[in-house]
Amino acid sequence: MNGLEKCYADYLELLARAEEIVGAEFEPEKLRIGLDHLTTYTPDFRVVRNDGTIEFHEVKGNWEDDARVKIKVAARVHPYVFRAVTRRTKAAGGGWQYECFTPNAPVWPP
Repeated sequence: MNGLEKCYADYLELLARAEEIVGAEFEPEKLRIGLDHLTTYTPDFRVVRNDGTIEFHEVKGNWEDDARVKIKVAARVHPYVFRAVTRRTKAAGGGWQYECFTPNAPVWPP
């Protein structure tokens, strides 16, 4: 876990303690995103919301094209909510910024 992922893990832990989510795990599974059984995607966090919805959050300081393609494909082939997470600058008020790749997903943060 890199430093940014650790900061986000701490944030998710706060949400869990406040009972705003059930919990979160770091890189708990590898998702197949290709027909060849070789193309996979390992999301940073699996987050379970209080209503049972499973979300995968990918935390990046900088989004490269390949990472964006993988999360978009995963959102098309898996029945979960996928969110890209970046850190806002202090000038922008700090905190986290989200981009959702799943249509009709619940609002985040809960």
